[in-house]
Amino acid sequence: MVNAALTALMVIAVAAQQPAPRPIPRPAQPATAKPVPAPQFFTAALTVDAMKGKQAVLDTDLGAIVIDLLPEAAPNHVAYFIKTAQEGGYNGTIFHRVIKDAIIQGGDPLTKDPAKADAYGTGGLMVLRAERNGEKNTRGAVSAVVGANNPDSGGSQFFICVTNQPALDGVHDVFGRVAEGILVAQKISEAPVDEKGHPVTRVTVRSVVIRDKPAPGPEPFSSETAAELGSYRAVVETSLGNIALEFLPDKAPNHVRNFLRLAQAGVYDGMAFHRVVKGFVAQTGYLPSRAEPLSESQQRLVHNLQPEFNDTKHVKGTVSMARGEDPASADTSFFISFGPNGVLDGKYTAFARVVDGLPVLEALENVPVNGEAPRDRVEVRHVRIERPQQH
Repeated sequence: MVNAALTALMVIAVAAQQPAPRPIPRPAQPATAKPVPAPQFFTAALTVDAMKGKQAVLDTDLGAIVIDLLPEAAPNHVAYFIKTAQEGGYNGTIFHRVIKDAIIQGGDPLTKDPAKADAYGTGGLMVLRAERNGEKNTRGAVSAVVGANNPDSGGSQFFICVTNQPALDGVHDVFGRVAEGILVAQKISEAPVDEKGHPVTRVTVRSVVIRDKPAPGPEPFSSETAAELGSYRAVVETSLGNIALEFLPDKAPNHVRNFLRLAQAGVYDGMAFHRVVKGFVAQTGYLPSRAEPLSESQQRLVHNLQPEFNDTKHVKGTVSMARGEDPASADTSFFISFGPNGVLDGKYTAFARVVDGLPVLEALENVPVNGEAPRDRVEVRHVRIERPQQH
């Protein structure tokens, strides 16, 4: 069903994507038809080196989408995209066709005019020859729109893959990849549509800015001393109330840095306490329990941690990182002890303890469960990082 819709998405306006036939008068005497002029294809004036390291920032009604451009893969496509953006050609266009959790399509200059809705999908084409490359139409790929059986019909129109679309490989040339904002693209794909696949409410591209890709900076909380790390605390805001934590950077500095990083980036927001074992632990931070997928920048912060086992005892309120059988497999999931649990000592890295909110922890311990899973979702709404004023 989706594959059929994808095909329709790209080729529904095939006839219109070809040069429109000129009206031919019907003279009394036969007349020789004028030949249709051949397309004038665009060729990049910019070199590949001049286009390397460039990004396009799409400011849309639903948020920003940042695209890493790929001139090595499709130099003419990238150069034409840059040219169109710098001339303001994308400003005021809309994503005129979407398929939920599949792709979103935009870049047609005709979409600036609501009165031309019947022609959406037919503008801005027949400018670019195909540039076949090894890039795949995977999640985040930005590719050229072309007509069916006419690979040399690309132009300003493009689509963004919200999920992997292998059926489009070798048909639509990839010339960019979403570096940030794939969740924005996903949200656009979920917009209600009419019978033609057009979003009922216009989602506008306000502007497209071409910029140099920013140099990566240091990870947050990477340079603080143990004493400075110890000055922070975290407030875990749950659907049952707040639980405040203080950290143990003298025992597990890298785990403290990791938790602060993840919390500040919002990684824990919208997760659930997926495991509650009375008299033992409550566990959260499990990525599949999150209400929405991580963004690209959040995902980049997730990595396995080397253990920092220490002499901290697992008592009521001790906070430790969960892990698999491999001691170096901890990443985001953590647990809070309900009471003394000597079996965990020295085997799991303790890095914080509860300093406020023990009644909330006790309420959590007593929620009804099916096995170890709470019957009703207990959500981590937000983890707030605080640093008391220094006097």
